[in-house]
Amino acid sequence: MASVETLLQGVTISGPIEEHQRKILTPQALSFVALLHRSFNQTRKNLLERRQLRQAEIDRGVLPDFLPETKHIRENPTWKGAPPAPGLVDRRVEITGPTDRKMVVNALNSDVYTYMADFEDSSAPTWANMVNGQVNLYDAIRRQIDFKQGPKEYKLRTDRTLPTLIVRPRGWHLEEKHVTIDGEPVSGSLFDFGLYFFHNAKELVQRGFGPYFYLPKMESHLEARLWNDAFNLAQDYVGLPRGTIRGTVLIETILAAFEMDEIIYELREHSSGLNCGRWDYIFSTIKKFRNHSSFVLPDRSCVTMTVPFMDAYVKLLIQTCHKRGVHAMGGMAAQIPIKDDKAANDKAMEGVRADKLREARAGHDGTWVAHPALASIALEVFNKHMPTPNQLFNRREDVKIGQQDLLNMNVPGSITEEGIRKNLNIGLGYMEAWIRGVGCVPINYLMEDAATAEVSRSQLWQWVKHGVTTAEGKRVDKSYALKLLKEQTDELASKAPQGNKFNLAAQYFATQVTGEDYADFLTSLLYNEITSAGNSLPASKL
Repeated sequence: MASVETLLQGVTISGPIEEHQRKILTPQALSFVALLHRSFNQTRKNLLERRQLRQAEIDRGVLPDFLPETKHIRENPTWKGAPPAPGLVDRRVEITGPTDRKMVVNALNSDVYTYMADFEDSSAPTWANMVNGQVNLYDAIRRQIDFKQGPKEYKLRTDRTLPTLIVRPRGWHLEEKHVTIDGEPVSGSLFDFGLYFFHNAKELVQRGFGPYFYLPKMESHLEARLWNDAFNLAQDYVGLPRGTIRGTVLIETILAAFEMDEIIYELREHSSGLNCGRWDYIFSTIKKFRNHSSFVLPDRSCVTMTVPFMDAYVKLLIQTCHKRGVHAMGGMAAQIPIKDDKAANDKAMEGVRADKLREARAGHDGTWVAHPALASIALEVFNKHMPTPNQLFNRREDVKIGQQDLLNMNVPGSITEEGIRKNLNIGLGYMEAWIRGVGCVPINYLMEDAATAEVSRSQLWQWVKHGVTTAEGKRVDKSYALKLLKEQTDELASKAPQGNKFNLAAQYFATQVTGEDYADFLTSLLYNEITSAGNSLPASKL
C-alpha cells in the first residue's frame, strides 16, 4: 500500500487551518481523501458529462423511461438489499439540519430516532462550515461536544440513547475548491465522506453502530455504483468488513425515479433504502423538462404530494423498497412553530399531522422533520399507525406505476403574481443567506433550503421561457420578471440589517429568471462568493 508521504504528493490546501481543525485535517486523513480522488474523480466527471448528454436527449424530446438494459434486475424477485443495520431498524422520525455545533447538540437531544447531519442542502459550503462540521461530528460521536455560548450551556443528554447519526455529504456535482489534488479541486462528496469515514468509522462500530450516509442528487444507477465502489475501497483500506457502511439514497431527481430498483441493486450490501426528497424532486422535474411547454407547473403551493406525478413517485418508491427489504423514508416537514399566532400555528401543525398521516398510511417506514417541535406530531402519528419498527411487510402489491404515471403533469391550479413574488422572495432570501454562509433560512415560517430555492428559480425561468399568462391576465416575460425582481429586492433589502447581500443575490438571480441562461445548480453558481482560498499549503507540511 502506498505510504502517506507518497499519497500526499500533489495535495494542497488553500483554506485557513485553525488549531482545533488539525485533528481532522491530518496527513493520514488527507492521504485517504487523495486516494479516493485519484481512484474515482475521473469516473465522477464522466458521469457528470453523461448528465449533460441526457439533458440534450430530453431537450430533443426523448423522455425518460425504465431502462430496457436493466429489465432483468427489475424483474428478478430474488435479490434483496441489506438487512437493517444496528440503529437503523426503526427510523420512524428523523431530524435533519446543518452541522454547526449548536444544531448537532440540539438534534441529538431531540425525541427522534435518527439525525441526518447535513453537509449538503442546508449547509453553505464555506471552508469553515465544512471543516468545523467534521470537528463537531467527531466530538459528538465521542460525547465530547458539550460547550457554553454566553450564559447558556449545551450538553448532550445522558438519560437515554441518542439518535443514530447519518451524514449527508455533498452531491457528485459539487467540488471542494479549498483542496486540490494533482491540480484539480477534490470532489465535495469524496472530501465529506472521506474525512468522516476515516476518523469515525471504527469508533462508530465500537459503539454498536456504523458509518451511515444519506446520498443526494443522483441521476442514475451508475452514480450509485460509484458510491458503492468508494464504500468498498474505504472499508478495505481501514480493515472493516464490506457492508459495514450503509447508504440511504435520496430519490430527488426524476431520472432516478426510473432506476430505483437498479440503485438499490448497485448498493445491495450497503443499501439502507430510499427517501422521498420531495422539493428536490419537483425542482428536478422542472429542470429536466424546462424546455417543454407541456411540463409547465402552476404556483409552487399547488404542487402537493397528492398531484399525479408526485403520488406515483411515492407509491413506486415504497413498493420498490419493500420488495427489496429496505426502508422507504418519507419527506420533509419544513414548518416552523408560529409562536405569536395560535390560530395560524394550529393550522400549520394540522397540515404537518395530515402529511405524516398520509405517509404512514401509504407505507413509509419513517419521515423527516426540520424542527424539534414537529417531532412529537410525527411520532404520535407513526406510533399510532406503525406499531411495528417499520412497514417492510407492506409490499404495496396493489401499485402499478408506468412511465406515463411518473410523467403525468396534470396539476390543477394557476400561475399568479403572488406565486411569482413568493418564488422571488424565497430565492432571494435563500441566496442572500447562502452568500453570508448560512445554508437554511426561515421564510414565512418554513425552513427553506437549496431545494426550495431551486424550485423557485426554475419555475420563474420556465414561466418566462414559455410566456405563460397569470390568473390576473398578465403575460410573464423577461421585463415583467425583472421588474418584480427589483421590487422584491428593494423591499427585502430595505427591511434587512445594514450590510445585507440582497442586491448581490439579485444580480445572480437576474441571470436565472429570464428564460435564457440556466445554471445547473444555484449552489454552483454562487460558490465562488463563499470560497476563502488563500496561500496554498502542501498537505505534507501539516
